[in-house]
Amino acid sequence: MSNNDHGLVRCNEKDHKTLLIFRKGINDSNGQLSTWSTEKDCCTWEGVHCDNITGRVIELDLQAQSLKGEINFFILKLEFLSYLDLSYNEFDVIRIPSIQDNITHTSNLLYLDFSFNLYVSSLSPVDTLHMDNLDWLSPLSSLKYLNLSGIDLHKETNWLQAVNTLPSLLELHMSDCNLNNFMLNPSIEYLNLYSLVTLDLSNKNFTSRLPNWFFNLTKDLTYLDLHSSNIHGEIPSSLLNLQNLRFLDLSYNQLQGSIPDEALNLGENKFSGTIPINMSQNLKVVILRDNQFEGTIPPQLFNLPYLFHLDLAHNKLSGSIPECVYNLTHMVTVHEQSWVDTPIELFTKGQQYYVYDTNPYRRTIDLSANNLYGDVPLELFRLVQLQTLNLSHNNFIGTISNSIGGMKNMESLDLSNNKLCGEIPQSITLLNFLGYLNLSYNIFNGKIPIGTQLQSFDSSSFIGNPKLCGAPLNNCTTVEENPKTAMPSTDNEDDDSIRESLNLGMGAGFAVGFWGICGSLVLIRKWRQAYYRFLNGVGDKLYVTLMVKLNSFHRK
Repeated sequence: MSNNDHGLVRCNEKDHKTLLIFRKGINDSNGQLSTWSTEKDCCTWEGVHCDNITGRVIELDLQAQSLKGEINFFILKLEFLSYLDLSYNEFDVIRIPSIQDNITHTSNLLYLDFSFNLYVSSLSPVDTLHMDNLDWLSPLSSLKYLNLSGIDLHKETNWLQAVNTLPSLLELHMSDCNLNNFMLNPSIEYLNLYSLVTLDLSNKNFTSRLPNWFFNLTKDLTYLDLHSSNIHGEIPSSLLNLQNLRFLDLSYNQLQGSIPDEALNLGENKFSGTIPINMSQNLKVVILRDNQFEGTIPPQLFNLPYLFHLDLAHNKLSGSIPECVYNLTHMVTVHEQSWVDTPIELFTKGQQYYVYDTNPYRRTIDLSANNLYGDVPLELFRLVQLQTLNLSHNNFIGTISNSIGGMKNMESLDLSNNKLCGEIPQSITLLNFLGYLNLSYNIFNGKIPIGTQLQSFDSSSFIGNPKLCGAPLNNCTTVEENPKTAMPSTDNEDDDSIRESLNLGMGAGFAVGFWGICGSLVLIRKWRQAYYRFLNGVGDKLYVTLMVKLNSFHRK
């Protein structure tokens, strides 16, 4: 419908004639363009929008009107046209006049969508619109949005050069276009794609490699879709230059090799399948959160010698945590290393932070919101340099090892929403830097250990454990007056270790007592003489008593 609401200005006569010429090539069997007649003001026609002051046509929106026939590029002679959408119709011909200069005078065009015009042909149940070249794009210097998806462009070998004539372009959608390659004409010194924010070249487009220079041209990209494009070879290292990327889909291609550099940040995409095992041994940061990865956590991931930030949260991973997690040596001992110049979203202490440089001294493991199960391996609690650990929203079982008290640098610990059981180990009170703790919604029982920090946390840190009591829950019937002394353990507390400690204690006590007495008798003369007198006295008494008993017996 028209946007000429005030009815003050009629359609420009020149625009009126241009629209009628465009209308001649359209087969409108459903009568969608019944309002397009010579007698009516063109600003009242279906899909036509005019400027209320000048009366010039500024928009033509005929999306999904079941229109057939030809798209006549004569429509581009509308000088003030800023929006043109002919998508999702059944056009089968594009008519481009032979004299290019006579058709494109509209430098005001900002939005152009010819996508997905499918029609029934004699050769195929469904065919697509064909276009031999994109030379007509060059005058559209103000264009910000271009969607040619579904148009067959297999004859256009210079599509990159054509796009290069659009310096203001923000969004380019060319999926299902049968593009052949990424070849760049040697006459072009550089591509001007720096403004691009969205790029979709997906679905049956290429049979070539991704050139390494490609991602250097589009550093502001936030959306990149190259799925199902027959791309092969290695992933270019320049992919990591896309620091603003929020969506990336490289699925269903033939990519191979390792992903280079020190940081791998592919978070918040739609990657599926298993986590790749061929990664650079130099990786320090691995972020794969918010994807659709399945399968188990590959042990190779824990053999990266420099890794200090691992984030696999919000995927579909299953299985247990490999015991080789202890091989993350940078989380066990302090190593000098440089900062990683990559911005990341850091999730710690229940908050989300955006940091521009990754601190190698902030060691993090986040495996939350997956389908992981089994016991939490003892080796994980031996990563004594770890500062943030998040295992929440999984299916972990078993108890927490008392050796957790050795993780002296821990600042944020989240084990909530699992099936962990038993008592909370007393050694947890030794985590003096702990600023965030969440043990809620498990099966913990007994009393919350009394320590300098645990009672300062909100009760929400412990709720959802029906058999757990003590401050800050304050639901215990008695209060423990003499809490056990917290002692971190390096191994599991089993019966053998208890018996061994008891035997050692008894042996040590006997040795101390024996040598305490015997040593004093040997070294101190007065003690020795007094001891001998005592023994003589006892002997005399025993002798007298014995003789009296014997005399009494003989008399009888």
